[in-house]
Amino acid sequence: MTGHTTARQRLTAELLDALRTDGGVRVVTGEPGCGRTTFLDHAARLFRGGPVRHVRADGVRELDEALRTAGPLLVCVDDADLWDAPSRAALARTAARIRETAVRRTLLLTVANHRPPPPELADLPVLRLGPLAPGDAALLIRERADSAVDPAVREELISAAEGNPALLLALVRRLSPDQLGGRRALPRPPADGEVLADVAGDRLPGDPRGLLLTTAAAARATGEEEADAALVLRAAHAAANAPLPDLLTRGEGRLRFRSALMARAVYATASSEDRRAAHLALAEAATGQEDLLPLLHRAWAVSAPAPAVAASLAAAATDPSSPAPPALRRRALTRAADLTPDEAERARRHLAAAEQALLAGHAADALRLLDRARGRSAPAAVRGGAELLRGAVLLADGPVEDARESFLLAADLLPPPAAARATLGAADAAWSAGDPTACLSALAPTHTPRTLPLAEACVRVPKQPGSCDEPTCRCGRSCGTLPTNPPPDGDPSSDHRDGMRAVLLARFDLAATPLRRVVENGLHGTDPDHLLRSAAAALMLGDVTSARRAGARALAAARTSGSVALEPRALEYLAYAELRAGRHQLARTHAEEGLRAAERAGQRNTAAHHHAVLALAASIEGEADLVAEHAEEALRTARRHGLAQAATLAHWAAARADLGAGRPREAAQRLGPLVRPGARRGHFAVWMLAVPCFVEAAASAGRPQHAAALVEDFALWAACGADPQAPSQLLRCRALLAGPDTADELYLSALDRHDDTVGDFERARTELLYGKWLRRRRRLREARTRLEEARLGFERCGAPLWAQQAAAELRAGGAAPNPAPAASSGAGDLARLTPQQLRIARYVAAGATNREVALSLSVSTRTVDYHLRNVFATLGLRSRVELVRLVEQEEKTGARL
Repeated sequence: MTGHTTARQRLTAELLDALRTDGGVRVVTGEPGCGRTTFLDHAARLFRGGPVRHVRADGVRELDEALRTAGPLLVCVDDADLWDAPSRAALARTAARIRETAVRRTLLLTVANHRPPPPELADLPVLRLGPLAPGDAALLIRERADSAVDPAVREELISAAEGNPALLLALVRRLSPDQLGGRRALPRPPADGEVLADVAGDRLPGDPRGLLLTTAAAARATGEEEADAALVLRAAHAAANAPLPDLLTRGEGRLRFRSALMARAVYATASSEDRRAAHLALAEAATGQEDLLPLLHRAWAVSAPAPAVAASLAAAATDPSSPAPPALRRRALTRAADLTPDEAERARRHLAAAEQALLAGHAADALRLLDRARGRSAPAAVRGGAELLRGAVLLADGPVEDARESFLLAADLLPPPAAARATLGAADAAWSAGDPTACLSALAPTHTPRTLPLAEACVRVPKQPGSCDEPTCRCGRSCGTLPTNPPPDGDPSSDHRDGMRAVLLARFDLAATPLRRVVENGLHGTDPDHLLRSAAAALMLGDVTSARRAGARALAAARTSGSVALEPRALEYLAYAELRAGRHQLARTHAEEGLRAAERAGQRNTAAHHHAVLALAASIEGEADLVAEHAEEALRTARRHGLAQAATLAHWAAARADLGAGRPREAAQRLGPLVRPGARRGHFAVWMLAVPCFVEAAASAGRPQHAAALVEDFALWAACGADPQAPSQLLRCRALLAGPDTADELYLSALDRHDDTVGDFERARTELLYGKWLRRRRRLREARTRLEEARLGFERCGAPLWAQQAAAELRAGGAAPNPAPAASSGAGDLARLTPQQLRIARYVAAGATNREVALSLSVSTRTVDYHLRNVFATLGLRSRVELVRLVEQEEKTGARL
């Protein structure tokens, strides 16, 4: 074993910790091969409170003897569902006694979930073991394989096992060293009937009515875990009220297998004739013969090759008017490719299937399909399309430099309209990498328009807007040229390219018109890709209102069309728009949802951006541990994949947390390399946003001279109009560095400019700094007014550490701060918690486990454990039951008030 702690091991430790305050009993369940016995064994090794007893089948007497042991005790009962009914009833009574008396006993039971749960144990709390995470599955392969495993083979095995550890090990065992090493082809499919039957064991019942196979075939077609009950029953010629096999369950008109593994095993172990018959019966039972689903069933009812069937299926799968989701289109196109004898046409269909797989959030499937579309016999347009799609996959989940190269190769292979998409993708990749020269190179026009000369020095911040160090442009392509003629009508990619180049060259006067066209064109449509471009253009313009509209519409369009891969990006733009608007709590909400969506879709790069947003939001709320956790998660991926933008945001968040905690020297040390000129300067689109923090930190640390030059650069940025907060921040920065005779007026002007923007946080920061300045000049009455406004502003936007700074300044000036609204209104003990502690307390009071809270808040379970212990200590509680009572009591009190 390695020193790596798997998700299962962490889950076991968290469960044992939770059981100390939550009843002491859990029923651990999961499908065959999920590792229930291994879970129990690991719990036994981790338990440190006392002895561990393993009770075997029907061991009621052994259980009673174990419970007579004095002191803490862990009792493990494996396969409790196999006990006879009287023994299970006795086991349930024992579990109820443990839960009711709160004795220091812990009871873990395991039951399989491929059958109906035993009624005697149905009321006990359940822990369902989910699939292995990809990282843990890779670790298991590394530990159990006898020879080296090729990375591509490892990824395919992980995908085929679908997180089932027993199936994964069975797949590894059946492969030779040459197959594991990628030197020989794998069996197709990797998980066939033989290996699935081996993992399922003797759990597969007979299927005389064909209901199991028909349900499995229906689910296979849609790629979902459930199927239309009416369709399945018609195809199987079964009565609507017919009793179901134990492997199946019914609800809300849907049939599903209790275990995904059993569904696969039923289908894979059936004969090819029986499978084809089941699909044909489903096709004939389906209504609407022009629909994609009946065509797909008919395609599975024939043997390859079948060109006519393949052509009909591909046409239906690519029909833009079809309501079919991307996952179903992908399955249809893959089957169409399998039935296609012509190699070039087969490559086109594999490419189309890969595009739908990516939209459905299955990036690994998309890459495997792309490999099939890149053969030498594939036309150049297909190879170019494959590189375009590969670039999109890598941009969301891979080294962005590799993504840029794939996009550039695609641009060389594709005809002009598609090539324009590829060059924009290359520019996006260079933007993420923080490479403005590469970004400009990708955006360079392919024609020679009438141009305005601009020098390469303008890439960062020019000395004057639009200035050039040379009277004529002599710096070649790296300088870039800006067309003054409008692009052809209906060419949004050209507009986006020209606007993006103008932004990079600091020519916001020339960027506004093309970017505004991108924004408006996107908002007038429903295409999620165009809406995402619209949101990006609006953010470059500083139009956060339009960015929020475009992001919200893109999110709705992605969800409506089933484009899972686009949801995390839409939520990313929404989160950034809210941050730019000063609404960090809304940004946090979008980023938490976006992080979950990115992790489901396997988009680590997008997840890193959401982690960075969450770190920035936590830096305002004063949650130092959350800032550190999210910043480190963002940086972990940023370092591996070259994400300069996410890295800069994460470092900025850590520095702002230092500033909020009253550590300006540390904040200045963090931010200095990011904002000052040099090789270590942060991302070109982000470092200017962090300048106000650095100026405040440097001035508060007694080193204002370090920030003077940056303020002049920031003035150019503020004049561009791309950041609604910048004008007021600029005046605040000037006030921090100004002499006593001018600082007063600058602070007041800054506060006037804050009235033009939303968001309490930046205004409260200006009030705080002005109040500090006034107090140090003994203008105490004015200082108290400003500091009290700052404190209230920080409390309104949920920034408690910053509010404490204002309160401390008030006390230093001889004034006690007015009580907070929560305290004055009679709020109880919950008012003593931090915002994050309060969120966690409410989730736990609603019945969520620590793991469920962590998933909801997009944090680690370790962080939830840490906060929950602090909640118990702060409130003087001993159990979750007491927490539930307190929350319910205070919510009732608040409702009455």
